[in-house]
Amino acid sequence: MIENWPELPLEAWSETLATLHMWTQIVGKIRLAQSPWVNHSWHVPLYVTSKGLTTSAIPYGQRTFQLDFDFIRHELVIQASDGRSAGFALEPQSVAAFYRRLMGELAALDLAVRIYKKPNEVAEPVRFDVDEIHCAYDREYVNRFWRILVQADRVMKEFRARFIGKCSPVHFFWGSMDLAVTRFSGREAPRHPGGVPNLPDAVTREAYSHEVSSCGFWAGGGAVGYPAFYSYAYPAPAGFGDAPVKPAAAFFSKDFGEFILPYDAVRQAESPDEMLLEFFQTTYEAAADLAKWDRLGLERDCDPRRNGQI
Repeated sequence: MIENWPELPLEAWSETLATLHMWTQIVGKIRLAQSPWVNHSWHVPLYVTSKGLTTSAIPYGQRTFQLDFDFIRHELVIQASDGRSAGFALEPQSVAAFYRRLMGELAALDLAVRIYKKPNEVAEPVRFDVDEIHCAYDREYVNRFWRILVQADRVMKEFRARFIGKCSPVHFFWGSMDLAVTRFSGREAPRHPGGVPNLPDAVTREAYSHEVSSCGFWAGGGAVGYPAFYSYAYPAPAGFGDAPVKPAAAFFSKDFGEFILPYDAVRQAESPDEMLLEFFQTTYEAAADLAKWDRLGLERDCDPRRNGQI
């Protein structure tokens, strides 16, 4: 049987993670380059699928095309709306080799796409076309990572359904390499200070133009050297870091300014779904109550399918 919540020690696949991060940035930037700009950069993320990650349909003149990471067969697949397709195996190769190969496959499908070749949201970026440093690909750990995304995506969609206010899709941001969903109070937020490495401040400020409560899953790094679920608010209301949240394994990280729930606590729980929903719900309530959101007008507790007429 396939383990739904597998182990994912960061140290076991950190080099693969760094390489995959750059590969997803290349694919994500292709969507970015071809898509109309949507508020909060919602035109750039990838989405979890039953095989891996997808861009969804990308416009190209009168055609569309789609790029899919298949983490079961370990392939990158390109499918165009005119019926043509291409792709290649995901295997150990440098970021530069991946970039050249992908651009060549797109050109063969008459898809001439140019992207900004410098990675975003990393401290020491190396241009994709010259990056021979990152070249690892461990099929087992990539598959484990995707399987966790499948479970997290499923639970996060259940959590998202409780909210009728403005809310993002559940989506995979390739800049920070995390799966996220963001709720909005509807009120404007103070000007964000910016400062995200290699990301224009204007992009960050537009993303946080309104008050948010956001949660998600991240493979780990830096002060949190393990995979974890997180939850934060912008702006963080007074007392947010001291708010009582559940489960007991959750804590507030002053380094990140976020609540953290180690993935292993969820993986080992009797009911991972219940623990994760409890974390998302209590951290959201801490943000919404302390910031005095209109919770009555923003939340719902009914499913119209229950009456059997839909």
